[in-house]
Amino acid sequence: MIEILSAATMLFLIMDPLGNLPIYMSVLKTIDPKRRRVVIIRELVIALVILMVFLHSGQALLDFLKIKQETVSIAGGIILFIIAIKMIFPRPGGIMGLPAGEEPFIVPLAVPMIAGPSTMAALILLANQEPNKMTQWSVALFAAWLISAIILTMSNTFHRVLGEKGLNAIERLMGMILVMIAIQMLLNGIGRYFQHQLS
Repeated sequence: MIEILSAATMLFLIMDPLGNLPIYMSVLKTIDPKRRRVVIIRELVIALVILMVFLHSGQALLDFLKIKQETVSIAGGIILFIIAIKMIFPRPGGIMGLPAGEEPFIVPLAVPMIAGPSTMAALILLANQEPNKMTQWSVALFAAWLISAIILTMSNTFHRVLGEKGLNAIERLMGMILVMIAIQMLLNGIGRYFQHQLS
């Protein structure tokens, strides 16, 4: 249970729904309010399907490419660190710098906002470290996705309650936590690399 909670927390932080709120609202502002929620739910479901497929087939891809576990850990740590730094020091337009546009389909709301490279890297890492716990990782992914989905479908309410400054503060706090997770992931990968070299 603790492992599921830990993995779900990490995935939730990486998905960063609060940080993505302004981007979602910007992309969807030209769409009819009644249609907006339908679009958000559709994009979230697409993102979940992509992430579940990636979780269960990512390991096969690694085996095919002959990529080792420590490589995934180091690469995942670097990607998470970059995302975390962008969360702490955001640029105009959000992490992805996306402009507002027409009704989106898959890009950018499903991919890369929810099913992004950092989330995929984390899923590969989980599947690679303990492939016998795929059920737990699937539950953790669904839990993180569900909380993200609730936040994003209630985007107007959260934005009204927290305000722009409140959202920015929470995003920076999430960024700080994610920095620590990223550094730990990086250190684990480096540690395993030297362990294999010395053995």
